[in-house]
Amino acid sequence: MEFKPLIGITYELAFQLINTFLVFVLLKKLLFKPILGIIEAREKDIKANLAEGEKAKVEGISLKKEYEEKVGSAKTEGQEIIKQATLRAEQKEAEIISTAKQEAQSLREKANKDVEQERQKVMNEIKNDISDIALLAASKVIEKDLDKSKHEELINNFIKEVGEAK
Repeated sequence: MEFKPLIGITYELAFQLINTFLVFVLLKKLLFKPILGIIEAREKDIKANLAEGEKAKVEGISLKKEYEEKVGSAKTEGQEIIKQATLRAEQKEAEIISTAKQEAQSLREKANKDVEQERQKVMNEIKNDISDIALLAASKVIEKDLDKSKHEELINNFIKEVGEAK
């Protein structure tokens, strides 16, 4: 038995190998390089988009933190404003109450002073009326007029004695 080679080296095989090599070179030049360029450009675009997305994510996180800090600061500031307003209101309340008490005390003192002045005025009028009545009674009894200065002295002594008796 003789062995026959599976593939024989013939001129047809050589042409097929040359044709395959030429088709490969032609495809490499015309098809593979542009497709590889498109693939590389697409890869660069994807990497750029991923980098941009990561940058946006980091920036978003930063903005979120900043927003949360501002919200917390605003809450704290709002509470401080409310606290200060409450303190001012309490101070104003105390001031108004103090002023009202002072005015009431002033009115009381003025009323007491007015009452005392009125009482003194009435007492003086009563003394004068009593002295006039006593003078009139004495003159009726004695039927003569006393010296006015002696008469006033007698009346004042009488009034003092009446006042001390009370």
